[in-house]
Amino acid sequence: MNLTLSDAKALSNDLVKFNVPVGTEVILGVPHPYLAQINDIVNGNVGISVAAQNCHEKESGAYTGEVSTAMLKSIGIHTVILGHSERRQYQKESNELLAEKTKTALAAGFKVIFCCGESLMTRESGKHFVFVEEQIKQSLFDLEASAWANIVIAYEPIWAIGTGVTASPDQAQEIHAHIRKLLTEKYGTEIAEATSILYGGSVKPANAKELFTNKDIDGGLVGGASLKAADFAAIINSF
Repeated sequence: MNLTLSDAKALSNDLVKFNVPVGTEVILGVPHPYLAQINDIVNGNVGISVAAQNCHEKESGAYTGEVSTAMLKSIGIHTVILGHSERRQYQKESNELLAEKTKTALAAGFKVIFCCGESLMTRESGKHFVFVEEQIKQSLFDLEASAWANIVIAYEPIWAIGTGVTASPDQAQEIHAHIRKLLTEKYGTEIAEATSILYGGSVKPANAKELFTNKDIDGGLVGGASLKAADFAAIINSF
């Protein structure tokens, strides 16, 4: 929940001036009021697209203040972020609700960036593998194998976001490998290897390259650093 419309337009106009490295995909997670305008700015730029930050689990109805997949599609949006740690915390979104949202989005032809991750308390208790495993299994493991062509996993170590505690590349790789192992056991090697798993723990220009060189880290879910065009471009170019 950052930037005015004029600020968002300026940021997007700066970003489209950068050449996205071949084989790298950049998705801008834009607040709902700006989606159409920012989509117009980035439309036609190779490697850059726009995603909504959330959608409702129902296709339509008396849900004041919510946004449906049909509304998003009508303005040219076909990707949505679901289960972000902040929505889980502040809007109390459960694994069961996110299972509904994911099925609704996939049925509408969307790509889903599905977020998971644990708190500092869970990490310190040593239960982080089990916690993340439950998030994924309860929300995604009822899906058919074919659905995974449109799912990206984004791992958020909540304990390493704005806490002063830093996750090492080894810690990040460890849990990414665990997530990929879960996918392999459920859906097989081909789907597991084809599924992108992003790291969302305070990615910055200074640590991006070291993080992204790990085998199971396929990209980043970038927060504050994405609000500065030069910093975001540096992270993109680290690929």
